[in-house]
Amino acid sequence: MFPQCPRYRGGNEDGLIVPHGMRETLLLRHLGFKVPSPVMYYDYAGGKPFDVQRKTVEMLAENPRAYVLNAMGTGKTKSALWAWDFLRKQGLLRKLLVVAPLSTLTFVWAREVFGTLPGVTVQILHGSRQERLDRLAKDADIYVINHDGVKVIADSLLTRPDIDCLVLDELAVYRNNSDRSKKMRKFAQKFSVVWGLSGAPMPNSPVDVWAQGMIVTPNTVPKYQSHARDLLMLRISNFVWKPKPNAVEMAFSMLKPAVRYTLDDVIELPDTIERTVDVDLTSQQKKVYERVKNELAAMVADKQITALNAGVAMGKMLQVAGGWVYTQNPEFVRLDASNRIATVIDFIQSAEHKVIVYIPYRHMIEGLAGVFDRLKVGFDYAIVHGDTKDREHIFNAFQNTDKYHALLAHPGTIKHGLTLTAADTIIWYIPIASLEVFEQANARITRVGQKHKQQVIMLQSTPVEKRLYSLLRTKQKLQDKLLTLVEEATHKPAEV
Repeated sequence: MFPQCPRYRGGNEDGLIVPHGMRETLLLRHLGFKVPSPVMYYDYAGGKPFDVQRKTVEMLAENPRAYVLNAMGTGKTKSALWAWDFLRKQGLLRKLLVVAPLSTLTFVWAREVFGTLPGVTVQILHGSRQERLDRLAKDADIYVINHDGVKVIADSLLTRPDIDCLVLDELAVYRNNSDRSKKMRKFAQKFSVVWGLSGAPMPNSPVDVWAQGMIVTPNTVPKYQSHARDLLMLRISNFVWKPKPNAVEMAFSMLKPAVRYTLDDVIELPDTIERTVDVDLTSQQKKVYERVKNELAAMVADKQITALNAGVAMGKMLQVAGGWVYTQNPEFVRLDASNRIATVIDFIQSAEHKVIVYIPYRHMIEGLAGVFDRLKVGFDYAIVHGDTKDREHIFNAFQNTDKYHALLAHPGTIKHGLTLTAADTIIWYIPIASLEVFEQANARITRVGQKHKQQVIMLQSTPVEKRLYSLLRTKQKLQDKLLTLVEEATHKPAEV
């Protein structure tokens, strides 16, 4: 069984000296020996992992088909990269293909590769079909593509035997028996290792797990979706089904092997985590932002922008980043903000508990709500701004009932003393130029009664947003800095 291993003789015992590699470890375990994971020797280049990340890496390294169902903020991306890198160094894997939401290709996956695995090369397979093929033809260790992009070059990807590991980020996009899910089911069969990542595998119903399981571990789910539905759901009428009392845990049991850690399990993190998330502007936003920047630059040069109206000027740049810009006629213009909107939806759907999204413009709140309705996002939400009449009822329902998974709120309406600890995640859609409002809005979830670690996520695309968040996080009052911020934002090259 180990013909190349030397023998040893110690006392009255004979034995073999076996390398402590993953292949040998799994074989010895199969023979009944208790052998620790060789991941214990991995150097974790690119940072010190959390304990839950070490356990996640160990589980992935030992299972060629598995799930990471850890909550948002627990470091799923790094864990998957470390597991692949470990197996690659063991000679068990070659190249990695990551399939992820479009909004995360560069700002999440590419950056995480560069920060986690020094020396590892990555290619982002995005653009036209020919651009994707050209980038695929370039040698790299990791290739990253969006979910809908796979079908564009699937035939070329399947001709690459050197790409033998597949990571499906936000696996729940394959939650139904759609054509995309069926094609991914067939596509995934080609890979020797397939790992599915999702912090929320059941966004609509426990039955959502069936299609995901058919891709990653078809042997752990029923053969037909109807069988999974009958196991997990009760039929109330011809068109109404409700989950059985144990449906959620039964559904999780179909996604095996897996790890499921919450943010509360990451003991290395503080109770409140603040982080900025970069989101790329769309091409339309970039053009408009550049035009607005140039117009404001001319006004600054003519001294038309003063300390009194600098906030209005800066607000114009922030509105471009958000996707809804006030005008005189019509009242506002909508821009393509699909990248930022997709990022917000991803975060809300991935959140284990309730979410507050702060948006400091009424027209932007209502515009985002309209997009949510059109996209049928799959979670219930409420909006709160200055003209909302029943805000006390909404706040009570959000805090004390199961109603409303998300709240789209103007931060100025979140008064002092209000408790919203049913939420553990805050998303700033765009920043606000008031330290007092910023701190008071964030404090709504960090009050007595909060049972979970909290996250404050700040979306940013433009230099002015990055500068604003920097000042807010260092607790600097902004009233006297607005003119300087506008001058900086209009005189420096736009880093968008």
